[in-house]
Amino acid sequence: MANIIFPFGKEKLNYEIDDARLCGVLTSSLHSYKAADTEENLVKAAMAQPYGSAKLSEMAKGKDKVVIIASDHTRPVPSKVIIPFMLAEIREGNLNADITILIATGCHRGTTRDELVAKFGEDIVTNEKIYVHDCEETDMLTNIGTLPSGGECIVNKLAVEADLLVAEGFIEPHFFAGYSGGRKSVLPGICSRETVLANHCAEFIHSEYARTGILKNNPIHLDMIWAARQAKLAYIVNVVLNEDKKVVYAVAGDVERAHEAGCDFLSKYCGAKATESDIVISTNGGYPLDQNIYQSVKGMTAAEAAVRDGGVIIMLADASDGTGGDEFYRCMKAKDDPAEIYAEIMKRGRGETVGDQWMTQILSRILMRASIIYVSTAPDDLVKGYHMIPAKTISEAMQKAEEILGNKNATVTAIPDGVAVMVTR
Repeated sequence: MANIIFPFGKEKLNYEIDDARLCGVLTSSLHSYKAADTEENLVKAAMAQPYGSAKLSEMAKGKDKVVIIASDHTRPVPSKVIIPFMLAEIREGNLNADITILIATGCHRGTTRDELVAKFGEDIVTNEKIYVHDCEETDMLTNIGTLPSGGECIVNKLAVEADLLVAEGFIEPHFFAGYSGGRKSVLPGICSRETVLANHCAEFIHSEYARTGILKNNPIHLDMIWAARQAKLAYIVNVVLNEDKKVVYAVAGDVERAHEAGCDFLSKYCGAKATESDIVISTNGGYPLDQNIYQSVKGMTAAEAAVRDGGVIIMLADASDGTGGDEFYRCMKAKDDPAEIYAEIMKRGRGETVGDQWMTQILSRILMRASIIYVSTAPDDLVKGYHMIPAKTISEAMQKAEEILGNKNATVTAIPDGVAVMVTR
């Protein structure tokens, strides 16, 4: 018997699978990668040798108004490690710089003070200027041009008015942007809802290039790069994390060159070859990415690549924060057939995207391939509204999966961290 450990919220779930049924355990080899130094030293070393830019201290000279874009509560970015070094370098270049940390919420809910303290520590929250972006706060948004997709690029004006705009972030496989990090700090991070909708249109999400690990010809990525350049994002510090959310690699410098270097490193470690199986068990890597159903679709896409047509995906995600997107829930619940939901979305043009449409589109696509049993703390009725089957334990989910398949010896693939691995066949 193989004992598999799955992250779930802030805990770990253990489950034993018969060796005869187990097709594979798909993991990123990054989890066994030994970092060359401490988290702090890795970040300092990256900032000492930036890609395609001067050091941050040099860039800060003569720049009185500086904005640092930082991630929100849904991302495991180790801001306590990164931000102090960024603040120190900025002040090395300009001791009197007026610095604002702008929280990139995208279209998520606002980050609470307690969540800010958890990310940055009490000292930074108490002593630094922090502004939480709101995609619908019209007075704080300004138009900086037209995206390649044709949508208007409307961003937080704090970023536009800055003399120097920089960002922190982390790089992991992303289910339609290719990789997270880099340019995503601007789009969707600090954009208006209208701009995010334009970028996340049905046509782009449907593109064969809008997939995990693909940047070339990815229309979503191309929009994001344009937005970052137009907003004058001058410098980034991005990290790669292991399964314990610890920094194992860091890059700094130009938004494209540094990000590409980070993606090149990550791509060497996070690929996994799958054999199609009847049942695939996946997760969202635990807290904080499995706080809601909206985010957990990311981990489902790894399972989508490994499950056979007509198979079953068992998704483990705490979802203590509920839906994560009310419009996502409403759209999924509106029709009985996921295929009808998908077909309706595909009729919409670039300028007709509605809220949470991309998650609705992707979840519908997955449901057209396989049944999904959702193991969470969320109410059963909520889970059922997404056309998923609720369960409270892995054992319960496995029993239901075997009943659906009519096979107690159905083959199984385990993906302990569905957002950390790029699954291919």
